[in-house]
Order: sequence, then structure tokens, then C-alpha cells
Amino acid sequence: MAATILQGKEVAQSIRAELANEVAELNKQGIVPGLTVVIVGDDPASHSYVRGKAKGCEEVGISSEIIMKDADITEEELLIIIQQLNENPNVNGILVQLPLPAHISEHAVIEAIAPEKDVDGFHPISIGNMVLGNETMLPCTPHGIIELIKRTGTSMAGKHAVVIGRSNIVGKPVSLLLQQENATVTMCHSRTQNLEDYTQKADILVVATGRAHMIGKEHVKPGAVVIDVGVNRIETGKLVGDVKFDEVKEVASFLTPVPGGVGPMTITMLLKNTVVAAKKQAKQ
Repeated sequence: MAATILQGKEVAQSIRAELANEVAELNKQGIVPGLTVVIVGDDPASHSYVRGKAKGCEEVGISSEIIMKDADITEEELLIIIQQLNENPNVNGILVQLPLPAHISEHAVIEAIAPEKDVDGFHPISIGNMVLGNETMLPCTPHGIIELIKRTGTSMAGKHAVVIGRSNIVGKPVSLLLQQENATVTMCHSRTQNLEDYTQKADILVVATGRAHMIGKEHVKPGAVVIDVGVNRIETGKLVGDVKFDEVKEVASFLTPVPGGVGPMTITMLLKNTVVAAKKQAKQ
């Protein structure tokens, strides 16, 4: 039986409709959630992502601002902008689009964002709270992955989840979130030997390596839920995932496509974090 294709766009639209209702209720209380995105330089992919975020804000009723700065801005100048945003009560969420130019420390920039406005979920305090299982801003892509799995109706409790990739952005945080859902988690990476020995036992397989088509049907346990996080542009110009879609859809129970799977969820969880931040800050 062919897999059910997990269309992230459809799930994202459902969550955005819920958020629009929440924002409408906040508006009645005089609260307008606000997100400010800071982008440095002229990287086309970054500008595309930022446009998507602005469109998402408009869709659910979040006030958005984009601050564009030239690539030659100094780290000190960027940190001053962040401090001003930290102090602005109309800004509930701050996101600095990565990557940054080489002369600017990403760590310094992320740490400068007030934790309560860290809607990307990358501040060390946010990460620390996630590790401890405390309520906090969750990184958007891992959070979106968990939401996608939940909406399949699959219980993660007691299941064997295998995560391929150990990045700070996806692999490490999603493994922690899967554990918090009571899954038993194995992490694999570029130096894992005999990868199939692990992946063939996975009830839930999350692939986030950035290597096109590295996972085929021989890696996948029949009936597994497969989440493909990879986005790779091959020689033909086509975007593909880390999973051989046409092969794996014949053995998995659920499979995310690329594009249109995890991607739409990332921006949607950013919007969700911004609404949560606005609610918390309104109570302070």
C-alpha cells in the first residue's frame, strides 16, 4: 500500500486558521502581536524566506516589520538594533535571518535577543529550557515536525524513532522533542556505520542530512512514518529531499514530500511562537 503523503501546506493552513482566531481575540483586548525580522545582505534564499514570513504574518493578523541592512554592517551596529527591538513593547518577536556575513558572530547575535522575544527558539536559555522539558520557545522546524507526526494520528509513545543528522537546528532538538513524546530515540549521522541496521528498525524516521536521495526503500521499515527535512537542488534545477520519494512511498505509511512537506510548517510555527510571546508579554 502506498504511503499517505503528508502535505505540510494543508496542516500549516489549518494551524494558521487557528492562529488567526487567536489573534482576533487578542485584538479585542487591544493586543496586536508584532514580529520584526532583521536581514543582513542580499542572499536570494534569505530574502525569499523573509517574504514568506511577512506573507504568513499578514495571513494571521500579526504586525510585521522587515529591517534590511547591507552586508557591511558591523556586529556592534547590529547588536544595537537588536537591543532597541528588545526594548520596544510593540515588538513581541525578533528573528535575525541566518546566515550572517562572516564578520558577524551568529552566537553573539542570537544571545543578544531577549529570551522572551526569541521566536526562533535558538537562544541558549530557550535551548536549555527545552532540554529540561520546561515551557519555552521551541525551534520552529523541529516543532513543526512534531506537529506533523501528531496530525497523522500516530502515537509517538513507546515507538522507536531514528533521527539522521545531528545539527543544532534540526537533528538535536527534534531528538529531544521526540523523547518528550516518550519515543525511544536513536541518533545517526555521517559517521554512523551500517546505517540500515538502525533505520530498518525505525517506526518514525526523520531525515535531515542535506544529502539528496541518500535514503531509499532498503532503509525503511514497512509502515514507518518518514519525515524528509532535506531540501536539495540537483543538476536539473529540481528541488528534492534526502529521501528517494518514489521508492519510499511504496513502503512507508506516511511520507512528507519535498517541497511542500516540512517547509510550510517552519514558518507556521514561527507565527505560533509570536502569538504565544505576545500573550505572555501582555501578562507581564
